[in-house]
Amino acid sequence: MLLIYTHQITSRFSYTMKHIFTKMLGIDVSFSTKVEDFIKHSGPKITYTKQPLQNEFFVRSNDLLFEQGINDLQINIADWEGVPCFFKTGERSNLPFDIFSASFYMLSRYEEYLPHVKDIHGRFPPSESIAYKHKFLRLPVVDIWTFKLLEKLKEKFPDLEYNLKAYNYCSVIDVTTSHCYAYRGFVRSFAGLMLDLGTFKLKRVARRIRVWFNPKLDPFNNFSWLIALHKKFKVKSMFFFQFAEYSTYDKNVSPNSNRFKYLIKSVADYSTVSLAASYSSFRDNELLKEEKMRLSSVINRPVTNSRMRYNRVDVPETYRNLVEAEFTNDYTMGYTHEIGFRAGTSYPFRLYDINLELQQPIRIHPFAFHDYAMVNYRKEEQIFGELDQLYNEVKKVNGRFISIFSNELLGGEQKVDWLKFYAKLIQKYHV
Repeated sequence: MLLIYTHQITSRFSYTMKHIFTKMLGIDVSFSTKVEDFIKHSGPKITYTKQPLQNEFFVRSNDLLFEQGINDLQINIADWEGVPCFFKTGERSNLPFDIFSASFYMLSRYEEYLPHVKDIHGRFPPSESIAYKHKFLRLPVVDIWTFKLLEKLKEKFPDLEYNLKAYNYCSVIDVTTSHCYAYRGFVRSFAGLMLDLGTFKLKRVARRIRVWFNPKLDPFNNFSWLIALHKKFKVKSMFFFQFAEYSTYDKNVSPNSNRFKYLIKSVADYSTVSLAASYSSFRDNELLKEEKMRLSSVINRPVTNSRMRYNRVDVPETYRNLVEAEFTNDYTMGYTHEIGFRAGTSYPFRLYDINLELQQPIRIHPFAFHDYAMVNYRKEEQIFGELDQLYNEVKKVNGRFISIFSNELLGGEQKVDWLKFYAKLIQKYHV
């Protein structure tokens, strides 16, 4: 049992300590504000306050975990044995920075509560983040800090008991457009044909007509191939289907289509099927609940996992809405056009709602990269050159490597053969 002494046990303090020690390192931990209990404890112990008590492991605390609300914090990036860090401590501290406050800052998405200019879809831009500005977006810094902390603790307490998780890979398939030409309905299909003819896209006209006679030839219909690949390499996969009515940004097959429902059911026999929430449901919680219920009725099982269209996350409102709609897991934490770790971690974590000063009952699964961050690359060697760095960092910290691919991009005509690339990626990163 690791005992941590502090001058005040707050919600932020408990949240951070339990995540780092219990969930990431598998260490039993308890807290105390009583000096006499701390002194009597014969096992490993940490002092987290302004001054050390004895010769224990001491981390000088910043004020962040003992405050409430949002304040204008001064962030100065320093270096800890080659890793960026912030919230510098003093010479007496066993660590040169307050790892707990820095981790809370990243995990809570503190900076997303601060004033910033959102993009056209209401998203927090990566360029506004300290990780992007200081070039450590591609490092799971919270995980790296935590493992370095473990090494320091083992030096101080050789008998420290811990239980680390194993590395694992998860492939997320975004299905916001299940078919390019098939099952689109007469009006949408005819309008698409007229548009292709009007813009002289004769190849699309030929493909469109061919698919009308044989829907299996639809270029986006790669589900059987994906399922077979995942099965071959024993990869955990999740398919997020959009199940919404047509709108400006939501253009999937109609949820009333029986053939679309049959596709979803067939995929659910082999993989986890979850909800890709529509663009329209972003601020309409009743619509979100309706989409969830309708998808659940198709697969005849609860739908508890979500992804937001275009990775739209407005912290903390989006997660409050998901909690109200009874989702327990979300896979939207990341950037569409930048690879890396938005929350500084590859590990799943609970959302801490700063406005309410409490932990929300939803688990956030951060992804490492979205396929649309790589569409401008011309060669797969270039892409693997970028992704190998992420993979190696996650492997070193026994993290979870989550990729987001859309069946649409995998079936599209691009500079890169995405199906071939995806098969290589699965083989390379699944272990």
